[in-house]
Amino acid sequence: MQLFIKTCVETVNLTGMLILAGFLLGVFRNYSLMNFQRSIGNKAVMITGFIGVPVHELSHAIAALLFGHRITAIKLFQKPGAGGVMGYVEHSYNQNSIYQQVGNFFIGIAPIFGGIACMIALMHVTIPQTYDNFINILMKNIHVEVIDSSTITGILHSYFGLVKNIFSAENFQNPYFYVFLFISICISSHISLSMADIKGASMGLTAIFFILLILNIFGLSKYIQQMNLIKYNIMITGFLVVAVIFSLITFIISLFFRIIKS
Repeated sequence: MQLFIKTCVETVNLTGMLILAGFLLGVFRNYSLMNFQRSIGNKAVMITGFIGVPVHELSHAIAALLFGHRITAIKLFQKPGAGGVMGYVEHSYNQNSIYQQVGNFFIGIAPIFGGIACMIALMHVTIPQTYDNFINILMKNIHVEVIDSSTITGILHSYFGLVKNIFSAENFQNPYFYVFLFISICISSHISLSMADIKGASMGLTAIFFILLILNIFGLSKYIQQMNLIKYNIMITGFLVVAVIFSLITFIISLFFRIIKS
């Protein structure tokens, strides 16, 4: 029982922030698309999907290749069918390979990281001063060694400052900022995970749990240092915050359009 509980805690430490962020992104996405559809119509999904869906599906495809899966079919963008599917990646793998089984988790959540990577790269090109501010915040927070209320407050305050920096007067005077904002909205509108993504990721999560359980049984988990887990979670959170911020911004904008329509 102690081994089981310890393994559950370690699994949450490794994947908890990813799962929480995925849930938040899903909530923001569903309400944002609903607001856009009620204010602009179904064409809103096509407008955002033209950029967001290919980023989503390419993220799956790249992760699948990295984990040795074979891609059997891929569709980067299409008109939503009866199930609302606008793109897909079908892949196969060797079920006897632990590496490829674990890969299912990362393939499932790949759109989150693919979308974040695209937005950060776009930030670097279009609003470099804000990008530098983001990197400085990330580097400062990664040196945190203890998680307590004051630390959490400081981290939240730093990312609140990032939001203010994104929407600074200087950026509003920069025409490239509007390109960045539009593309980021398109990506964040389709960054969340579908039910198929969640199903695939859960298979990989099960494999991760049993790997950690085996490590605990043989006493090898002691090599996973608590300090490293703290730094890992802070670094992961730093990147996930970017996705959550723009998903929240997309939701606010969609709500604004819906209010105007009403």
